[in-house]
Amino acid sequence: MSDSHLTVPTIATASPSVPTGLDTDLLRSFVLIAEGRSFTHAAAVVGRTQSAISMQMRRLEELLGKPLFRKAGRRTELTEHGQFLLARARGVVGMTDEIVAAFRAPRLTGTVRIGAPDDYATRYLPDIMARFASTHPDVEVLVVCEPSENLAEMLEAGELDLSLVSVGCAPPRSEVVWQGPLLWVGSRDHPDVYKRDPLPLALGHGACTWRRSAERALDDAGRRYRVAYLSNSQTGQHAAVLAGLAISVNTPCTLPPGLRVLGAAEGLPALPGFSIALAVSPSARQPLADALARHIAASFRAEAAADGVVVPAA
Repeated sequence: MSDSHLTVPTIATASPSVPTGLDTDLLRSFVLIAEGRSFTHAAAVVGRTQSAISMQMRRLEELLGKPLFRKAGRRTELTEHGQFLLARARGVVGMTDEIVAAFRAPRLTGTVRIGAPDDYATRYLPDIMARFASTHPDVEVLVVCEPSENLAEMLEAGELDLSLVSVGCAPPRSEVVWQGPLLWVGSRDHPDVYKRDPLPLALGHGACTWRRSAERALDDAGRRYRVAYLSNSQTGQHAAVLAGLAISVNTPCTLPPGLRVLGAAEGLPALPGFSIALAVSPSARQPLADALARHIAASFRAEAAADGVVVPAA
């Protein structure tokens, strides 16, 4: 069955939805099988027999009414419905683990320091911090907003406990928590800026991952451009775009009023995929940093599951 014929339920809420009778033990075993491509692998991890795991998966397929697996030689692969379920099951299992850990863990106190570029902080941190505060009311969270390159240096220097950073700047000890495309954005009130030659851009400093991606795409397309406005803050870049002075790049999130997405219709080249990583300092204040890191990773997985996006497992 091709994806064009796949009928799936509509996700109408911001949180993963669990059908009646579908428990997390079934989903956990399913995720283990999917990630290890083996019923034997899942059985070894959860400490059950392979036949017990097989019975669980038959029960899961009966509940959902669709086949989730198919054999490919000695390997087990997911059907289209299995791939759909995996994107959401990871979020459900991750959030369940976070809830259990929050109730079983000793009450934490102290201060944890987290960094994030300003655009990530604005987009993701408010909801994450609010949920973390509800389960860890005695922990103070200090947030530092800097470009990813600066944050990576602060992590290595022990000035931060953990940070969200662009993958191109992430240190070795990091976990991908979000991935998706970059998009060109322009002003709604100044719709012809993209026609200028050379193309005026509002971007970050030279080491910025987004800037390198934009310049590489334009170079490959043979399109002339100039960096007309330079700001390490996305707010500053958006100000130039809103004024009709340049175009810029953005992730596919809610844009400020007055901005619109540009693309092939405007003759602009496609931008590459992009990832956000969560990095923890080697001198982090455990267990505070570990608790917040688990919470952030689970929050990103839950949001990705709601949006039908597959994020690599840690």
